[in-house]
Amino acid sequence: MRILVDGDSCPVLEITSKIAKKNNIELLVFTDLNHQHQLGYGEIITVDQGFQSVDMELYNEIKADDIIITSDYGLAALALSAQTAVLSFSGREFKNSNINRLLAQRHRQHKERRRTARHTSHKKRTEKDDKRFKNKLLEIIQRFK
Repeated sequence: MRILVDGDSCPVLEITSKIAKKNNIELLVFTDLNHQHQLGYGEIITVDQGFQSVDMELYNEIKADDIIITSDYGLAALALSAQTAVLSFSGREFKNSNINRLLAQRHRQHKERRRTARHTSHKKRTEKDDKRFKNKLLEIIQRFK
């Protein structure tokens, strides 16, 4: 078991690094040249910037029983097909039972934004979000042991 993180704009790197270290789990964080991260534990893999470059590099590294951390629905769908656990930055676990609905919802929202030219902002991250993420990651680790 390893933890692979889509590191571009990832708000849970510190939490993930601490949990990986405490549980002696290999941690790989994938990022492009535009993002600079500091980790107390784990390895940062930097790739060239480009459309989906981080996602494709991460996907090519996946092995069964890895834990993937991303909020990218497309990458989540690919990772699920490789027999991994996939967790979003908000603590939502992507599963085969919910990924198709989430992809369809993302598509509808994208079409609506294009039609109305309206941009919606994300809610500010809270301590509750961090706690939900941490608890879910620990739950997945226990399940994989």
